[in-house]
Amino acid sequence: MIRYVVFLVLLSIWASVEGRSISQFLTEKSTGTKWVVLVAGSNGWWNYRHQADVCHAYQLLKKGGLKDENIIVFMYDDIANNTENPRPGVLINNPHGQDVYQGVPKDYVGEDVNADNFFNVILANKSGITGGSGKILDSGPNDNIFIYYTDHGGPGIVSMPTGLVYANDLINVLEKKHASGTYSKMVFYLEACESGSMFDGLLPEGLNIYVTTASKPDENSWGTYCGLGSGACLVECPPPEFDGVCLGDLYSVAWMEDSDVQDRQTTTLDNQYDRIANRTAANLTHGSHVMQYGDMELSVDALFQYMGSVSTSHSQAPCPMASAPSPMDAASFLTSSENVDQRDTELFYLTSKYQGAPKGSNEEFEANRKLNEVISQRNQVDNSVKRLGELLFGVEKGNEVLQSVRPAGQPLVDNWDCLKSYVKTFEAHCGKLTAYGKKHVRGIANICNAGIESEEMVAATAQACSS
Repeated sequence: MIRYVVFLVLLSIWASVEGRSISQFLTEKSTGTKWVVLVAGSNGWWNYRHQADVCHAYQLLKKGGLKDENIIVFMYDDIANNTENPRPGVLINNPHGQDVYQGVPKDYVGEDVNADNFFNVILANKSGITGGSGKILDSGPNDNIFIYYTDHGGPGIVSMPTGLVYANDLINVLEKKHASGTYSKMVFYLEACESGSMFDGLLPEGLNIYVTTASKPDENSWGTYCGLGSGACLVECPPPEFDGVCLGDLYSVAWMEDSDVQDRQTTTLDNQYDRIANRTAANLTHGSHVMQYGDMELSVDALFQYMGSVSTSHSQAPCPMASAPSPMDAASFLTSSENVDQRDTELFYLTSKYQGAPKGSNEEFEANRKLNEVISQRNQVDNSVKRLGELLFGVEKGNEVLQSVRPAGQPLVDNWDCLKSYVKTFEAHCGKLTAYGKKHVRGIANICNAGIESEEMVAATAQACSS
């Protein structure tokens, strides 16, 4: 007994010298395999940043010692070799960054990047997967899991190239994974507009899951390292050949550049949360509030338990953040700086195309036509939703009801089946919700919460979108 006590005292001293408590040391030694799922849920050149984010994440995890057999990558894979890419076969996530595309596994690409495959990968349900490599999250009870997802989103949803991932479906999958007893602990990082709404009031404690999100449930997230050519950025621009695209997302770049430089053996998830929250909110006119959900006791875990460990030397140097143009105003992008609201990145890209086209050319005419078309579509969906609210709740109350935000800790909607059905109803009459239009899912959720019957919703939507 005396020898055992002496051993624990010596072990405690050694662990403290190494910067870790004895409890952390014992926990680390019992950790099994590290598993990772990386998801970029968009496509199209103007969404460059999402696939660059995921490729950067892969590289830092690979350098941390994780094996390809334990890293599962979802990305449409239409960016690196896109005809608009000035550096064919290369992706960068930082103005001074190296190529992050080379060597990235292409487990699920193109149309195989979808919600069903994502869920079946998490649940290790190989028979439910269509296409792709067939790689699944075949974890065991002592294994840790890290999931990183970056994309457009909206209240209670994140996007896929086709279709949506609804918050209640995601939570249901995570609960099933926990019930299967096939992991020890899980960390989930989510980059999307209103990303907090995917977990707020929905993720129960006790699943051994720790989550951070790029924004609050009612807040947009931001692209970064964006610019419109020489002199357009206040601090750090992408190379001029990348006009009109953002190289990364603000929250995503913050956690990855932090992971690149920190000692992951001693830095905890909570340490990282504090730093990325400060960086992401440094300019709240062009930034967001990073949020935490789930089992907070996991936040004392060292990063290496999920991301592996690597030398503190790095190639993706962190850069300071700067301000950006006001959303919704195409003209303001002509004096753009660095951060761009994710909802406005398509407008940002099209404005760049228009600005860069030779004056009086067919290219300028076509860029102007497309820009005006997108602005018109944005105005149309805004007006349709406004009209829908007026038809259902009256002119005075319509906007108030649709814009209402529930208190923190309360889920977006009471009846998720209603929300899914009414989103389909709206899109059937008013057209598919774009990355910009997805912000109106909150209004549709509030229609469900108000108890509007299906027949009334169909009639009002048809009327609102026909005028």
